[in-house]
Amino acid sequence: MVTSIGKYPSKVDDKGRLVLPAAFRGVLPAGSDTRFVIKKSIYDPCLEMYTFDEWNAQSEKIKDSLDFFNPDHVTFWREYMRDCDIVEPDARLGRISISRELLDAIGVTREVEFFGIGFKIEIWAKEQFEQSRISNENYVAIAKSLSRK
Repeated sequence: MVTSIGKYPSKVDDKGRLVLPAAFRGVLPAGSDTRFVIKKSIYDPCLEMYTFDEWNAQSEKIKDSLDFFNPDHVTFWREYMRDCDIVEPDARLGRISISRELLDAIGVTREVEFFGIGFKIEIWAKEQFEQSRISNENYVAIAKSLSRK
C-alpha cells in the first residue's frame, strides 16, 4: 500500500488539468502502475483518488460484501462505479486531467487542495476544504466515541 500524507494546493488550468504534487508522485514505487482512479466521495464534497492497485483492493472488499441477487446492492454497486476517471500523470510535468463533471460536482472553479490521508488522496475545492474542518471539541468527542469500541 502506498501512503500519502499532507496538504498541497494546486490550480486547474483552462483545459481542466492539475499538477499532481511531486510528494504524491514520489511515493509510487519505481516501475509500478502510475494510474490513479478518481471518484466522487460518498459522504463529502470532495473527490477520492486511489492508486490503481489500491482502487482494486478497496473495490474488491466492497464487492465481496455485496449480494448481487439483491437489487439494492446492484444499484449501490452501479452508483459506486459511476463517474470514475482513470488518470495517469504525464511524464514531463506530472499533470492529470479530471473530467469537468467531477470537478463541477465538488464546486471546483480554480484552486484545489490535494489532501493525503494515508491510503487515498482527497481533492477538494479550496473553499470547501477550509470549511470542512471540525472544532477541536467535535474531534475529541469522535475520538472518545471510537475509543469505547
